Amino acid sequence: MSRPHNFYNKQYRHAHDGRDLRALPDEDVKQKFRDILERGMHGLCYSAYEEGQEPGTILTEEQIRRRMAVIAPYTKWIRSFSCIEGNELIPKVAREFGLKTLVGAWLGDDKDLIEKEIAGLIQLANDGYVDIAAVGNEVMYRKEMEAEELIQYIKRVKKSIPDTQVGYVDAYYEFSLHPSITEVCDVILSNCYPYWEGSHIDYSLIHAKQMYYQAKAAGRGKKVIITETGWPSQGTGLDEAHPSWNHAARYFINMQEWVQQEDIELFYFTSFDESWKVGAEGDVGAYWGIWDKEEVLKF
Repeated sequence: MSRPHNFYNKQYRHAHDGRDLRALPDEDVKQKFRDILERGMHGLCYSAYEEGQEPGTILTEEQIRRRMAVIAPYTKWIRSFSCIEGNELIPKVAREFGLKTLVGAWLGDDKDLIEKEIAGLIQLANDGYVDIAAVGNEVMYRKEMEAEELIQYIKRVKKSIPDTQVGYVDAYYEFSLHPSITEVCDVILSNCYPYWEGSHIDYSLIHAKQMYYQAKAAGRGKKVIITETGWPSQGTGLDEAHPSWNHAARYFINMQEWVQQEDIELFYFTSFDESWKVGAEGDVGAYWGIWDKEEVLKF
């Protein structure tokens, strides 16, 4: 039986898992973070918007290439979220840096923009710039579309790019709640955020594992990729989840060690801080980056 996303209960709140970093001095935590970063990640979400920019801003090739140069040494894959307004340049520049790409078409409530996004994704895939195609991001979570409409978009893209894996990105529990969507996906693209469910940092790793394995059960044998997870470095907390540089660093360390041990593919959220995100997410929205908005490594 599928469970709502907030089923997280006392059993999980009080079960500790992962490397215990609480006793380490701050400098040791920072060094551990840097060591893992230097070893490299599977994937990283690409933060495109500089200070004063937001969705709707036309991205320049220069800023995309500059930011790609900062992060490319530390990751094998890049995830992008849109195929219009300059975002279509992200997978092309990623290829120049030898990176693989998970490319998303952003679906919302504007049908004209959806058509442009879908056309852009198909074109990029046919031109060889897409390793995995994502049709939509958290559309069901935002309640912007009915499941059947989303399924039709996914099927349309799959038909147009039969040699490319196609999936849909959403919170892990949506794949339990909507098996018809799960069925049509080639790969399950799951967002897993213990922070947004109020998890204490000490128990966040086991919470993330529960999220992943719920998505895996829903996928019935299909590959599950964690397409987003992270922890904010400052801002207002949520229940037992508190932002800080130490918590952000510890979460990064624990998640990267776990997925590398278990050979799980993960795209960390996110590369750079983006100030525009404070609207929907509150003040923490601006502080999810590994690098700050000036492209300086935080830790």
